[in-house]
Amino acid sequence: MSEQKIVPIHAVDDWSDYSYQRFKVYTAKQLDQITQLEALSEETRFEMKVVASVLPFRVNEYVINELIQWDKVPNDPIYQLTFPQRGMLAPQHYDRVAEAMRTGMEKKELDALIKEIRNELNPHPAGQMEKNIPTVNGEPINGIQHKYRETALFFPSAGQVCHSYCTFCFRWAQFVGDKDLKIATKESGDLVGYLREHPEITDILITGGDPLVMKTRNLRAYIEPLLTEEFSHVRTIRIGSKAMTFWPQRFVTDADAQDLLDLFEEVQAAGKHLALMAHYNHWQELEPEIAREAIRRVRATGAQIRAQGPLLKHINDNADDWARMWQIQVELGIIPYYMFVERDTGARHYFEIPLVEAWEIYRDAMKQVSGIARTARGPSMSSDPGKVEIQGVTEVAGEQVMALRMIQGRDPDWVQRPFFAKYNPDATWLNHLEPAFGEERFFFEES
Repeated sequence: MSEQKIVPIHAVDDWSDYSYQRFKVYTAKQLDQITQLEALSEETRFEMKVVASVLPFRVNEYVINELIQWDKVPNDPIYQLTFPQRGMLAPQHYDRVAEAMRTGMEKKELDALIKEIRNELNPHPAGQMEKNIPTVNGEPINGIQHKYRETALFFPSAGQVCHSYCTFCFRWAQFVGDKDLKIATKESGDLVGYLREHPEITDILITGGDPLVMKTRNLRAYIEPLLTEEFSHVRTIRIGSKAMTFWPQRFVTDADAQDLLDLFEEVQAAGKHLALMAHYNHWQELEPEIAREAIRRVRATGAQIRAQGPLLKHINDNADDWARMWQIQVELGIIPYYMFVERDTGARHYFEIPLVEAWEIYRDAMKQVSGIARTARGPSMSSDPGKVEIQGVTEVAGEQVMALRMIQGRDPDWVQRPFFAKYNPDATWLNHLEPAFGEERFFFEES
């Protein structure tokens, strides 16, 4: 077999010419500076401020000007994806904060109230803080999670923001400024030291936040040590990012865009597989030409783009949108990878969809695309024991049941194990389900 030749990005001479664009971001403190919001009612703008005081808000001008269709607000999916809505807080939480803001509560008291509410929103689901953070000599290594045997997650401190924030984000606790809730490290040495002791790790996922908010020189400092012979057991480097959607200029016009693409090539040249785990929630994100240019440039480095995202009420809770998104992704050379279930944290009650309905949407979307677009696994729950896939509703021995499968597990022996739960049309998460056939517990539950 002949060796694959990767064409250097700078050798390709047919890229369209794009001018530099300044990155400008708005946070909760600058909501009043977003001119498009002036068309909304004063009450709606106040509701945004209330919600943004509890859940993180950050949006940039590219998202505002290029992705949101303002004539369709409030129903535009990207508007729902990025701007706070009253329903994202439970009524009792919203009312308490709104009253405090209307009456001018002292900042210290308001901060305490907000912290109390955040702690009630399950800031770190699926055992992220209790079970996933490894220890060496009894001391936790903050900034690394190791839940599945072959894969470790790394959280560089410089990558713990995003170009814009998603309103559904299960890592919202990373962005609210509470050090007790944050997972991050400033030391690349923590990662390499841990990898030396764990040769079973084949995949590193650099995540956040978004690692691609970092300058390329900083990202290099984390990646280059992994390209040496010492870490030959690390076969795949993954980068979890929303930059393909929220700031495609990162790959096209940013000052160090070329350096980033060169780094991607260097990973490939070192014999590693580089996977950009791109987060997509709606086909609108794939429409701008600069977004497609970013895809072309990343693919030209030899890196692979895999697309994943959750199923969300108000944003993409219909089969047609998923089918259209998957088809466009395939046409652009992206591999559909996962349809997730909204995690049990943050504004979950606003976005969550019953598991049975999620499976029906997934199935109806799959029926609309060819086999080459049916690579997305799901609907998948990233739960405490592992990634659980809803495979359908069926009848066994006269009992209506839900068929599920453990596609990744905290215990490797659980991987690919099928199991059954009692039919429950209202369940939105694994802990809402009960074993079928009179069993006392699921196989992954402690006796």
